[in-house]
Amino acid sequence: MALFILRRLGVMVASMLCMTFIVFALTNLPANLEKLAKTQAGTRMTDAQVQSWLARGGYAQPMLRRYGEWLGVVPGHAGDASAGETAGRCARAAMQAGLDRAPRYCGVLQGNWGYSTKFRAPVGQVIAERLARTGVLMFWAFAVMVPLALVIGVLAGMREGSATDRTLSTVSIASTSTPEYVSGVIFVVVFASSMVGLKWFSGSAKSAVDGITFHNFTLPVATIALYGLGYIARMTRASMAEVMTAQYIRTARLKGVGFRAIVLRHALRNALIAPFTIIMLQFPWLLTGVVIVEELFVYPGFGNALVEGAQNNDIELLMAVSVVAVVVVLITQLISDIGYALLNPRIRVT
Repeated sequence: MALFILRRLGVMVASMLCMTFIVFALTNLPANLEKLAKTQAGTRMTDAQVQSWLARGGYAQPMLRRYGEWLGVVPGHAGDASAGETAGRCARAAMQAGLDRAPRYCGVLQGNWGYSTKFRAPVGQVIAERLARTGVLMFWAFAVMVPLALVIGVLAGMREGSATDRTLSTVSIASTSTPEYVSGVIFVVVFASSMVGLKWFSGSAKSAVDGITFHNFTLPVATIALYGLGYIARMTRASMAEVMTAQYIRTARLKGVGFRAIVLRHALRNALIAPFTIIMLQFPWLLTGVVIVEELFVYPGFGNALVEGAQNNDIELLMAVSVVAVVVVLITQLISDIGYALLNPRIRVT
């Protein structure tokens, strides 16, 4: 197991380098850099002024060198920041931090994620705040979605073809086929507007930044949980139905073991192997896929930061968001592989 984890960690590092370089190359295209210069220094800049601004900021250097500076493995400055020689990433960072002299290395490996041109704050600070808010939203969505989906899937798969199975399967399919922007709008109209008159909850989750309450956080949690519930429930139902027809289940029935004991002691553990993958895949989806929900309910989370960074050409913020998303995907895949071995002793990882 230890050797397997080490190999996977090596693959994760290689994957992260490839993905981050691709994102870095796309966000640092000449058109994006020109837009960044005009956004920061003035829209009426001439081409010569744009090139001068990019050269002072270190953006005119070769792509691989700038990527190395961003990682923190290549020196990221040239000249003294106090003397106005602000060529390079580190000199630019020194000016933003008010330092007299720029450090030699100032990349991600040194903990410097850059400066957000949209929020006028260090990217690390912005990511930490937004990630914490989305983490809270993810926690409550998981707390509602996963147990409910597993219960629905197990109940439907226990007696395949029964009325209970057909009813719960219909509910699962309906929830999965309803996008968040549809269910969210329906929830707002029915439960948060004066159109229907219920007004049980708030249609905005912006106040949840100052304090989460049942009134301002229920609708975004319910919107996310409803959409993700169907996938987990359907996979659990299919896996449970397959396990209930296995030979060892038939043998247990012939021995007179009670139906409840068969489900809890023999069928449930094996039936959870396939849904476990779907559950783990919900982490990266919740992290970056709740953009619509966060925008709909005005919740300033991680997905909202992605939208703001893309709309305002905030290169450093987009890079940080991409790195966090890639790390979450790779870590959840590693946990999934380890979870297989824990749920089923017959599975071995080498």
